[in-house]
Amino acid sequence: MAFGADELRVLRRALAIALHPSAVADEDIRDCLRLADSVDEAVREGERLRAFLLADLARYRDALPGSLPGYTELLQDALAAGYQPGPDDLAALRALRSDPVCEALLERCRRIAERSVRARLAGRAGAAPDRRGRLLTLVGGGAAEGDGSAEPRPGTPARPAPAPERPVPKPSEVFPPRRRPEPPAERRRAG
Repeated sequence: MAFGADELRVLRRALAIALHPSAVADEDIRDCLRLADSVDEAVREGERLRAFLLADLARYRDALPGSLPGYTELLQDALAAGYQPGPDDLAALRALRSDPVCEALLERCRRIAERSVRARLAGRAGAAPDRRGRLLTLVGGGAAEGDGSAEPRPGTPARPAPAPERPVPKPSEVFPPRRRPEPPAERRRAG
């Protein structure tokens, strides 16, 4: 997002007001509000453009292999804009691996997907100690029964009692045996 000269002057005044609070002129307030509206509109427009690009990419992917040149161009643009390739993209590129552009894009998408998965796993690993601490207070989570550590903390809502276990039905109860229809010849003899 780029700011024009007037927008930068308003932004500079807004920062000065934030750093040195004092009486603010009505004109400065209106300018700041207009700048905020302009930034919000630019963000909304960026989101609309991104949604259009992703929908266009999906249309081209669905029309493969006939839309190969358009798909690879759109995918490269989307990757440059921060798009995280999904399983559909990887599958499409694997199917078209014989094309050198697709092969290069497949490798690029694999690296991006691996980084994304590692980042998510690292985020989960960072939160694991907190979760582990809470799990120890659950019944059967490692706290000894009767030592008082499994009591709920004050202010926490009570947990509902576990539902009684239902017996697992047998396959014959779920799927009763089918009666085989009598052949037409046997019905005539019986009648």
